[in-house]
Amino acid sequence: MNYGMYVAASGVLVNSHRMDVLANNLANVNTPGFKPQLADIQARQPERIEDGPFDPDLSRQMLEQIGGGLFAAQHTTSYDAASIVDSGMELDVALTQANTFFAVQTADETTGELGVQLTRNGRFMRNDAGQITTQAGHPVLGEGDVPITIPGGTSQISISNDGEVTFPGGDGESVGSARLQVVTTDTTMLEHRGEGLFHMAAGDHRTPVEHPGVRQFHYEGSGTNAVSTMMEIVAATKAATGNANMIRYHDQMLNQSINTFARLG
Repeated sequence: MNYGMYVAASGVLVNSHRMDVLANNLANVNTPGFKPQLADIQARQPERIEDGPFDPDLSRQMLEQIGGGLFAAQHTTSYDAASIVDSGMELDVALTQANTFFAVQTADETTGELGVQLTRNGRFMRNDAGQITTQAGHPVLGEGDVPITIPGGTSQISISNDGEVTFPGGDGESVGSARLQVVTTDTTMLEHRGEGLFHMAAGDHRTPVEHPGVRQFHYEGSGTNAVSTMMEIVAATKAATGNANMIRYHDQMLNQSINTFARLG
């Protein structure tokens, strides 16, 4: 393949990938607790260097100065705290500190084995068994990885800044309490799992947060900024289009070289 065409093709592929990632972020602009992925890019080494230490006589200095195009680097995620939304719902809970998460119980779809995953989406609800769950139905865990269950006859639930959940009875006296399990972890080891969940890829490495700054009647909004994301999509589209045009120009040059100049010779 023509070397310039090869470099331009890598630009098309990388920027198409960027558009896919950014489009997914934009689609989740209204998803509570969503953390946007970053479509990182890295430079690719020239072919001779990438393929190994060949004979220096094979080196083409001019081409190696151009480089080898681009690679789509491994995804990273922005875990920055997003804006807090006042909902007035008693089971809506927001985490005000970055890199802190609620622990929830999940079940393996194949084996049914129970496990623990993390989420920033604090829009909780109550299921038929009285358990506090995520909107996808995953039980929210308290201390000791025990799902938090609301006793029958409970009136308005109170959740403190430290995550303490108090269940008042009809007479106003407490009929029980539990504490939301809020943890921190090494975010570089987390993987997106859909439904606002994050999987701990390198094993369970949760660290409890003593004073998490929980806010009841609120939830964390999406980390996606619609305006800046749209601008990035436009930039990626222009970059992909520009590289596609370069492929067409190289194709036209090859056509001229083969069908015009070669015939004249």
